[in-house]
Amino acid sequence: MTTQQTHQRGRIVAAHGRHYVVVTEARERLVCFTRGKKSEAACGDVVVVDGTGSGQGVLRSIEPRRNILSRSNGFRTKLLAANVDQIAIVVATSPPFSEELLGRTLVAAASIDVRARILLNKMDLVDKVDAARDTLKLYATLGYAVDEISIRTNAAEVTGHTAQHFRNLTTLLVGQSGMGKSSLLNLLVPDAQAATREISEALQTGKHTTTDARLYLLSTTGDVTEGAVIDTPGFQEFGLAHLTPGEVERGFPEMTPFLGHCRFANCTHLHEPGCTVLEARDRGDITARRYDLFAKLTRESSTFRDR
Repeated sequence: MTTQQTHQRGRIVAAHGRHYVVVTEARERLVCFTRGKKSEAACGDVVVVDGTGSGQGVLRSIEPRRNILSRSNGFRTKLLAANVDQIAIVVATSPPFSEELLGRTLVAAASIDVRARILLNKMDLVDKVDAARDTLKLYATLGYAVDEISIRTNAAEVTGHTAQHFRNLTTLLVGQSGMGKSSLLNLLVPDAQAATREISEALQTGKHTTTDARLYLLSTTGDVTEGAVIDTPGFQEFGLAHLTPGEVERGFPEMTPFLGHCRFANCTHLHEPGCTVLEARDRGDITARRYDLFAKLTRESSTFRDR
């Protein structure tokens, strides 16, 4: 007997290998797999699946995306999340956060043309606040939203504040281990741990096995979903070698006034004479630490394309 297949539209909420958890428009949760050996689907993708019964299905097609965010190393590019409206980067007053990881995430957000918010957590550690504020002052000057929060001591205010800025959006949460990202997720999605266990069981992965990203729906009013949060593992690196030099440049708004005025039209802004970006760095209009990150990302991009 042949199992009847039904076309359903849904969204990928988790992935593991060639298997995906899809929540359909009817709120049915299906474990889907691809017919081929390779899939280009990512968490957050809107897809059409063929339901095959018993909570399973086959991934039929991927709907056109608004954007796709990727990470890369020197050898390959890995899809992270699709259809993102903003990226929220959780840092903390203590332990010290990586300014390079922060900068890389901001470049990633610019590369797919989405807004970025910086959430400075642990404001209750008053003796650590000034140093963290001093580091982030530059980013506020560059136009990035910097929100100061204390999840441990003021959960209600954090929930209200973040709900206001996350409502009706798909927000990607990024942060190193120890910054409070998981605590924030649990505030926004009280049943996140239960949902994570359910996803792990559906994908037949162990409790210590995580996917690249997992999507959780925010609170709903009736049948209306008020947005979603895509959680990422607490990674220490954000490889961007797949970006073009132009995409790297877009992630440094302080460079914008100086682009297009160099002596050479194909200036890389690394060593050429008459480079207005280098001159701006030497004058202090572009900070040395931000320029150093730009140069590092540009070289990584060049190496990735020359391999």
